[in-house]
Amino acid sequence: MKIDLHEIKIRDLCAGYEDLSVNEEGITGYGGRLNIRPKYQREFVYDVPKRNAVMDTVWNGFPLNVMYWVKVWDADGSSAKTAGEPPAPQYELLDGQQRTISICSFIAGEYMMVFDGKLSAWDNLTPAEQDRILDYKLQVYICEGTDEEKLKWFMTINIAGEKLTPQEIRNAIYSGSWVTQAKRRFSKTGCVAYRIGSDFMSGTPIRQDYLETTIKWIADKQNLSIVEYMAKHQHDTDADEIWQYYQDVIHWTEKLFGRKYKKEMKGVEWGLLYNKHKDTALTATAIGEQMAKLMADSDVQKKSGIFAYIFDHDIRHLGIRTFDANTRREIYERQNGICPICGKHFEIEQMEADHITPWVEGGRTIASNCQMLCRDCNRRKSSK
Repeated sequence: MKIDLHEIKIRDLCAGYEDLSVNEEGITGYGGRLNIRPKYQREFVYDVPKRNAVMDTVWNGFPLNVMYWVKVWDADGSSAKTAGEPPAPQYELLDGQQRTISICSFIAGEYMMVFDGKLSAWDNLTPAEQDRILDYKLQVYICEGTDEEKLKWFMTINIAGEKLTPQEIRNAIYSGSWVTQAKRRFSKTGCVAYRIGSDFMSGTPIRQDYLETTIKWIADKQNLSIVEYMAKHQHDTDADEIWQYYQDVIHWTEKLFGRKYKKEMKGVEWGLLYNKHKDTALTATAIGEQMAKLMADSDVQKKSGIFAYIFDHDIRHLGIRTFDANTRREIYERQNGICPICGKHFEIEQMEADHITPWVEGGRTIASNCQMLCRDCNRRKSSK
């Protein structure tokens, strides 16, 4: 992995700045050699105060946080200016997108700033004032290496500015036609994945949460990691497989569980449940009856775990309410510190509260259903 620090003037960064985002294309600068917002990247998310703070920093000559570019090359060498010359290196901006767009869009005349108490657009500045901005030097780390090297490095460094999510980093490393197609469905504000699945998904599409979650689910189905799945499909011409899978998961979830319990349903690992249980013979009616009973049970502390419990009946999903300290002390004193199973005396710290009648058999988490057992006896009982 090769990583070099460069000083790049704003005048060079903004040369050839072009914003084609309205046409679903990227944003370019640095003489057309820097892809400021590749199609796989997140949208511009800076609000006005943050955008203005960038230009205030530049105007006052204060240092901005470093940025990160990735060196890439034209596959056909078409970036060479003259026949016979080696192609000029091309770059993609991995971190620093918001700061870069804030700077370039001001110079392009897209908004105004207050400098030294005066509201000015770029064209209102004197040549000396423009040079003050254009000669500002940005600190840019330019890196090149294998996909694995870049992924490992960007996963471990503390990236400055608006931090990239792990999925945004993976998108950068495995950019290609597959990421572009997947992003159209999973990574836009109000995208189709959001429209059909927002009741079941957590996070936001624009920060790649929907895409990351779905890749995790389909990769699990194929016994792959997220990285392995993306590497395998990086150069696919479409993302139809993952899109069809996502629709199947959402339709299966809605068919069995409906959308009644939206608060509890959001963020459940639906794809993992689908992978394991899609062929389980359960009806929506039977599930509905169980759901209503469990949702009303005050001993069930983790309501979102009910959906997994429906399939495997593992009570660990439910976070069953435990006996509080006052109840444990009350029962300990009533038993005189004697474990009712082995008949030995223990300090309270050596004992554990146990349901006499288990919760799965209708026992409640109340004092009359509590006994204090020594740890060994409680573990032996729990293992039966």
